[in-house]
Amino acid sequence: MTSVQHWVERFGGANGPARYRRYALGSITSFAVFEAALWVFWLVGSEADGLSLTVVAVLAAAHVWLQIVLCRVGMRHYLGLVRRPYPLVGLYTGVTVVTVAVGCRLEASGRIDGGDLAPYVLWLLMFYSGPPLLALSLRGGALLVATVAAATLIAVAAIGVRGESLALAVGASAFMVPFTALAYRTTGWSVHLVDELAAARVTQARLAVAEERLRFGRDLHDVLGRNLAVVALKSELAVQLARRGKPEAVDQMVEVQRIAQDSQREIRSVVRGYRMVDLHTELAGARSVLDAAGIPCRIEDGPAARLPAEIQSALGWVVREATTNVLRHAQGATRCEVSLRDSTDGTIVLVIENDGTDEGVAAGQGAGSGLAGLRERLVELNGTLTTQARPGGVFRLTVTVPATVPWEEEA
Repeated sequence: MTSVQHWVERFGGANGPARYRRYALGSITSFAVFEAALWVFWLVGSEADGLSLTVVAVLAAAHVWLQIVLCRVGMRHYLGLVRRPYPLVGLYTGVTVVTVAVGCRLEASGRIDGGDLAPYVLWLLMFYSGPPLLALSLRGGALLVATVAAATLIAVAAIGVRGESLALAVGASAFMVPFTALAYRTTGWSVHLVDELAAARVTQARLAVAEERLRFGRDLHDVLGRNLAVVALKSELAVQLARRGKPEAVDQMVEVQRIAQDSQREIRSVVRGYRMVDLHTELAGARSVLDAAGIPCRIEDGPAARLPAEIQSALGWVVREATTNVLRHAQGATRCEVSLRDSTDGTIVLVIENDGTDEGVAAGQGAGSGLAGLRERLVELNGTLTTQARPGGVFRLTVTVPATVPWEEEA
């Protein structure tokens, strides 16, 4: 892993949605840093007296701090985690209005000129416009920002600012204020979308498991429903015949025994069909599902076609379980690779690797019973399953199984 990627992981964490949320919040919070730098530039270049500069510096610092706080709270509101922070929006707007009033007062009293007031107003409105679009509804935030911007520009014109200074304040504000507000709102929308996609991926995996359980349940119902009804009916008839001393009761019980034995065979058939899966189908399904989830999947299935059905079935289950784990746990994955190849010692090696698994999951914690069940299934084929956590959240699953099933070798 490169040094840049290492620091990116340390800053954002291994989890994709959480990492993107931190990056997005950091990007909009950085606007406050730019605002602070521009205020320092304005204060250094201004010719106002010391008291006026001190007042502006205090108000600018308060504005920057409130912008940072409102960005964080506004983002949490946009994601549905907290209520709308009306008091904080009101305080932020009040500081903005007071800062505008101080600037207009300095201009009206001759302590600064129109050339200093134009950037003063532009920067203030531009950086003010973003947080309310996150903390309020789209209509409410846009109306508030437009009202403050219009009132500010009217006040600037009312105190006598004309010419290039007024044109700069109006023109630049008309472009930069909507642009900044849209940038904030779009950032919040993108974070919300990523969270929804992550939740949808988890739901998709759960639905796939639930659908398979329903299918198996339907098959068992179809097999056992009729047979159990017949068993109950014939058992009741046998009881009545036995109470009457009729020899036909024995025939009925023999029939019950036969139906029970048939049911056992049918259940074994259902379970065998449930346990036998097609490797090619599972590989194609894994690629389709992962691609749909935005995780490119590369598959190499060299010896798959010539493997015995039992081995294909076992490896198919491995592919199915690994795909489910990628969907559930590898939320930051950017790739998944499945490689099936022959080994020089006469074994088949299946390697499944992705790069977006949390460290705890990669270490085998919280993985549930899926991997344990796969190991039990592979023991019947003298196979092994190992997992490995690698740097950068990479999770590698390796399965090794003989190329022939044990009972064929014995035969």
